[in-house]
Amino acid sequence: MPVASLDTPIGPLSVEERDGAIVRVGWRYEGTDRSDLLDRAMDQLREYFQEGREVFELPLQVDGSDFQRAVCDAMLAIPFGETRTYGDIARDLSAPPQPVGNACGGNPIPVIIPCHRVLSATGLGGFSGMGGVETKVSLLRHEGAAGLLI
Repeated sequence: MPVASLDTPIGPLSVEERDGAIVRVGWRYEGTDRSDLLDRAMDQLREYFQEGREVFELPLQVDGSDFQRAVCDAMLAIPFGETRTYGDIARDLSAPPQPVGNACGGNPIPVIIPCHRVLSATGLGGFSGMGGVETKVSLLRHEGAAGLLI
Protein backbone atom coordinates (compact mmCIF):
# COMPACT_ATOMS: atom_id res chain seq x y z
CA MET A 1 0.00 0.00 0.00
CA PRO A 2 1.28 3.48 -0.76
CA VAL A 3 2.76 5.34 2.22
CA ALA A 4 4.08 8.90 2.48
CA SER A 5 5.85 10.51 5.43
CA LEU A 6 6.67 13.94 6.75
CA ASP A 7 8.39 15.50 9.73
CA THR A 8 6.10 17.31 12.17
CA PRO A 9 6.51 19.04 15.54
CA ILE A 10 5.38 15.78 17.18
CA GLY A 11 7.80 13.58 15.23
CA PRO A 12 7.69 11.82 11.89
CA LEU A 13 4.22 10.83 10.66
CA SER A 14 3.45 8.36 7.92
CA VAL A 15 0.12 8.18 6.13
CA GLU A 16 -1.05 5.03 4.37
CA GLU A 17 -3.59 4.87 1.55
CA ARG A 18 -5.70 1.94 0.40
CA ASP A 19 -8.42 1.90 -2.25
CA GLY A 20 -8.72 5.69 -2.39
CA ALA A 21 -8.91 6.30 1.38
CA ILE A 22 -6.52 7.04 4.22
CA VAL A 23 -6.37 3.94 6.45
CA ARG A 24 -3.49 4.60 8.84
CA VAL A 25 -1.31 7.29 10.38
CA GLY A 26 1.79 6.10 12.22
CA TRP A 27 4.64 7.69 14.15
CA ARG A 28 7.62 6.79 11.99
CA TYR A 29 9.15 7.60 8.67
CA GLU A 30 8.00 4.87 6.27
CA GLY A 31 7.92 6.07 2.70
CA THR A 32 7.84 8.66 -0.01
CA ASP A 33 5.15 7.26 -2.26
CA ARG A 34 3.14 9.77 -4.26
CA SER A 35 -0.52 9.85 -5.19
CA ASP A 36 -3.09 12.62 -5.38
CA LEU A 37 -4.57 11.48 -2.07
CA LEU A 38 -1.23 11.16 -0.26
CA ASP A 39 -0.15 14.56 -1.58
CA ARG A 40 -3.40 16.09 -0.25
CA ALA A 41 -2.92 14.36 3.10
CA MET A 42 0.67 15.63 3.39
CA ASP A 43 -0.42 19.16 2.44
CA GLN A 44 -3.28 19.13 4.96
CA LEU A 45 -1.06 17.82 7.76
CA ARG A 46 1.50 20.55 7.02
CA GLU A 47 -1.31 23.13 7.09
CA TYR A 48 -2.58 21.73 10.40
CA PHE A 49 0.82 22.10 12.04
CA GLN A 50 1.94 25.33 10.35
CA GLU A 51 -1.25 27.29 9.77
CA GLY A 52 -3.79 25.78 12.12
CA ARG A 53 -5.96 23.90 9.61
CA GLU A 54 -9.01 22.97 11.64
CA VAL A 55 -10.69 20.32 9.47
CA PHE A 56 -9.15 17.57 7.37
CA GLU A 57 -10.93 16.97 4.09
CA LEU A 58 -9.80 13.46 3.23
CA PRO A 59 -11.60 10.18 2.61
CA LEU A 60 -11.01 7.89 5.58
CA GLN A 61 -11.54 4.17 6.04
CA VAL A 62 -11.44 2.91 9.63
CA ASP A 63 -10.74 -0.80 9.78
CA GLY A 64 -12.33 -2.42 12.81
CA SER A 65 -15.65 -3.18 14.40
CA ASP A 66 -18.81 -1.12 14.05
CA PHE A 67 -18.12 0.16 17.57
CA GLN A 68 -14.58 1.26 16.61
CA ARG A 69 -15.98 3.14 13.61
CA ALA A 70 -18.70 4.75 15.77
CA VAL A 71 -16.11 6.00 18.28
CA CYS A 72 -13.96 7.34 15.42
CA ASP A 73 -17.01 9.13 14.00
CA ALA A 74 -17.65 10.66 17.44
CA MET A 75 -14.04 11.85 17.64
CA LEU A 76 -14.28 13.36 14.16
CA ALA A 77 -17.24 15.42 15.37
CA ILE A 78 -15.17 17.15 18.08
CA PRO A 79 -14.27 20.61 16.78
CA PHE A 80 -10.71 21.92 16.64
CA GLY A 81 -9.73 23.38 20.00
CA GLU A 82 -12.47 21.59 21.94
CA THR A 83 -12.48 18.44 24.02
CA ARG A 84 -14.92 15.78 25.21
CA THR A 85 -14.59 13.01 27.75
CA TYR A 86 -14.68 9.26 27.27
CA GLY A 87 -17.88 9.41 29.33
CA ASP A 88 -19.46 11.97 26.96
CA ILE A 89 -18.85 9.69 24.00
CA ALA A 90 -19.94 6.63 25.98
CA ARG A 91 -23.25 8.31 26.82
CA ASP A 92 -23.81 9.22 23.17
CA LEU A 93 -23.13 5.63 22.10
CA SER A 94 -24.92 3.98 25.06
CA ALA A 95 -21.72 2.19 25.99
CA PRO A 96 -19.42 2.07 29.03
CA PRO A 97 -16.46 4.50 29.06
CA GLN A 98 -13.74 1.82 29.19
CA PRO A 99 -14.50 0.36 25.73
CA VAL A 100 -14.63 3.93 24.41
CA GLY A 101 -11.16 4.51 25.85
CA ASN A 102 -9.95 1.28 24.27
CA ALA A 103 -11.39 2.32 20.91
CA CYS A 104 -9.71 5.73 21.20
CA GLY A 105 -6.43 3.97 21.93
CA GLY A 106 -6.96 1.80 18.86
CA ASN A 107 -7.61 4.75 16.54
CA PRO A 108 -5.75 3.85 13.33
CA ILE A 109 -5.72 7.43 12.00
CA PRO A 110 -4.57 9.67 14.90
CA VAL A 111 -4.25 13.43 14.46
CA ILE A 112 -6.61 13.32 11.46
CA ILE A 113 -9.17 11.52 13.65
CA PRO A 114 -8.53 13.60 16.78
CA CYS A 115 -8.33 11.09 19.63
CA HIS A 116 -6.14 13.66 21.41
CA ARG A 117 -9.33 15.70 22.00
CA VAL A 118 -10.80 12.99 24.24
CA LEU A 119 -10.04 13.27 27.96
CA SER A 120 -10.81 11.27 31.05
CA ALA A 121 -13.29 12.64 33.56
CA THR A 122 -10.43 13.54 35.90
CA GLY A 123 -7.61 14.60 33.58
CA LEU A 124 -5.85 13.91 30.33
CA GLY A 125 -6.42 10.19 30.00
CA GLY A 126 -4.01 8.23 27.84
CA PHE A 127 -2.51 8.59 24.41
CA SER A 128 -1.18 5.71 22.32
CA GLY A 129 0.97 7.77 19.93
CA MET A 130 4.71 8.26 20.18
CA GLY A 131 5.50 10.42 23.20
CA GLY A 132 2.31 9.38 24.99
CA VAL A 133 0.52 12.03 27.03
CA GLU A 134 3.20 14.65 26.26
CA THR A 135 2.27 14.43 22.58
CA LYS A 136 -1.40 14.72 23.51
CA VAL A 137 -0.63 17.89 25.48
CA SER A 138 1.37 19.28 22.54
CA LEU A 139 -1.55 18.72 20.17
CA LEU A 140 -4.02 20.28 22.61
CA ARG A 141 -1.73 23.28 23.08
CA HIS A 142 -1.39 23.61 19.31
CA GLU A 143 -5.19 23.77 19.08
CA GLY A 144 -5.55 26.20 21.95
CA ALA A 145 -7.37 23.64 24.10
CA ALA A 146 -4.63 23.22 26.70
CA GLY A 147 -6.04 26.04 28.86
CA LEU A 148 -8.71 23.61 29.95
CA LEU A 149 -6.10 21.36 31.50
CA ILE A 150 -2.93 23.18 32.36
